[in-house]
Amino acid sequence: MTNAETTDKAAAVAEQGATVAPEKAPSKKATSPKKAAPKGKKNAKGGNAKAAAKKAAAPKKEAKASKKAKPAPAKKESGKGERSNKKAEVIAMMKRAKGVTLAEIAEFTGWQKHTIRGFVSILGSKGGETIESSKNEAGDRVYRIAK
Repeated sequence: MTNAETTDKAAAVAEQGATVAPEKAPSKKATSPKKAAPKGKKNAKGGNAKAAAKKAAAPKKEAKASKKAKPAPAKKESGKGERSNKKAEVIAMMKRAKGVTLAEIAEFTGWQKHTIRGFVSILGSKGGETIESSKNEAGDRVYRIAK
């Protein structure tokens, strides 16, 4: 084989061209619009005079004033006055001679029954208290702290 023959073969291969992946079609999805751009920080001398003038000229909204005028929501009253600690009061109720029922705790604290059971369980394991649990004649669960 001569050099001329090898170049002819190489030329034949080169004529086919390299395989190239087809061009992708442009995406139809558009980018989401920009959210509000962050405001520039004011410098110590007053900085953004334009924004300050706008704020001064704009009337204040009355909606904010009405939000502040709302009275605080009324608290549940249990007859004893203001409670300071529900957990301490539940423990005090459990220390009574007859104990306290699950329903009484739920009514007093507003807790759900599964929350009360969890509280009693943790009180027995991590609180260091010995909890006695039994059912009374009516079939209600009664909790007592053993002395």
